[in-house]
Amino acid sequence: MSLVDDYVDAVKASIGTVLGGQTSVIDEVAERIAASLRLGNVLHIFGSGHSHMIAREIFSRAGQLIPVSAIVDKSEGRAERAEGYAERMLRYYQWYSGEVIIIVSNSGRNALPIEIAMKAKNDGLYVVALTSLDHTQNVTSRHSSGKKLCDLADVVLDNGAPKGDACVALPGTELKVGPISTITGCLLVNALMLTVMEKFLSQGEIPPVSISTNLDGTDERSTQLRSKYLARIRFE
Repeated sequence: MSLVDDYVDAVKASIGTVLGGQTSVIDEVAERIAASLRLGNVLHIFGSGHSHMIAREIFSRAGQLIPVSAIVDKSEGRAERAEGYAERMLRYYQWYSGEVIIIVSNSGRNALPIEIAMKAKNDGLYVVALTSLDHTQNVTSRHSSGKKLCDLADVVLDNGAPKGDACVALPGTELKVGPISTITGCLLVNALMLTVMEKFLSQGEIPPVSISTNLDGTDERSTQLRSKYLARIRFE
């Protein structure tokens, strides 16, 4: 078999494990998000470094919920170990007690996601950690508190990635290749968003979903839906 075949097999196995074992957690978090959004609140999501791709998966994208605020790390991960950076970065964002934040960090050990979780908890937000439990349980914290992201969360979603993220052995070496956390992370946040939409539908409500601006005749509707959240969300 090729490395690609090995990788596809690993992805397939992970998809089944990640979703199959966390349906009740996804439902619990989705209920919390739906209840918050019905009050006119916003869902927040943050991921530094490569984890920001998972935040972007549900932010300002066709087929996703509109009231989602992605907190962007302008350092692109270069400052994720620096204590104190979170406070400076969060000056440009607004959240309120009772809202939900998803914090994505595969290792859960770096200062930036940890301090965002600390700030969010202190401000009364419901904190969801999306992390690799296998990885985080096999490393030490890089924050002076000694805590990891999973220690601060109200609930944890496990992306199922192995420690080190890569899942395929490179023949003839001790190396592993083929990182998997982005695929499983995106799967989890999409499953979560779809479950939130089901919560709206179960109450006879149409969820506030974005339509692609690359389809004819959608600009006006998209602008109208987004206008409600312009004061809360930094649309790019």
